[in-house]
Amino acid sequence: MKAATRWRADLAGWGIPDDILAAAPESPWIHPPEMFAVTDTVPDSPSHRLAASALPIGGSVLDVGCGGGRATFGLLGRVGTAIGVDEQSPMLELFADKATELGLSHREILGEWPKVAEAAPLVDVAVCHHVVYNVADLAPFLLALDEHARSRVILELPACHPLTHLAPLWRKFWDLERPVGPTAADCLAVAREAGLPAELELWQEAPAGGRAQLTPAQSAHFTRVRLCLPPDREAEVAAELALGITDELRQMATIWWDTATRA
Repeated sequence: MKAATRWRADLAGWGIPDDILAAAPESPWIHPPEMFAVTDTVPDSPSHRLAASALPIGGSVLDVGCGGGRATFGLLGRVGTAIGVDEQSPMLELFADKATELGLSHREILGEWPKVAEAAPLVDVAVCHHVVYNVADLAPFLLALDEHARSRVILELPACHPLTHLAPLWRKFWDLERPVGPTAADCLAVAREAGLPAELELWQEAPAGGRAQLTPAQSAHFTRVRLCLPPDREAEVAAELALGITDELRQMATIWWDTATRA
């Protein structure tokens, strides 16, 4: 099976059974802006170091799936122009406000990558953090990033699917086993199959990962929604989270490649 086909099939395995989804009081596929706001100094990481080493001082960054801009704002001192792409307007508002606060030239593009790729300029470096596990048709997504970067493309993603840590809770509340794949190694295989000279580095990140800290109440709420449970089960979810079963260090992956020289 081709790497891209296997990636799509493995992602489809994360679908929620119809009976559970039909009973859900609200959509479990949430990306709360509160989780992505950049409120402090962004911790250093291999992803930021690889981006910085390819970025000239005052250079331009395209941040696809930008959220609050953690991928871009970890490059302060080098980035001069920030282009944020996201499907959610509240995320772009966070990105724009932070870029303005930091004195960066910035532009925001609302929409799904690569459908909005034509609206994005050619930049020095393209970054994409914590997005690819939401992308079924991965090869065109990666190739569009490659086409927009003069120097380098950097992806950051958990080594395993980002909802893997909720597997014990799915088992407890629904007696449902969650998949194992896809993984960062599978993403690397798709990139190489598409002809991109991609490399992979694994590293560990603390649970918060430099993102905004949620209160216990917020964490219980968002987790309860993701688990398709009704509001009256939120206290049970909070009790499970208080046991620390989801607080392990996460193994992360950075995938990157240098692009062909472009005028």
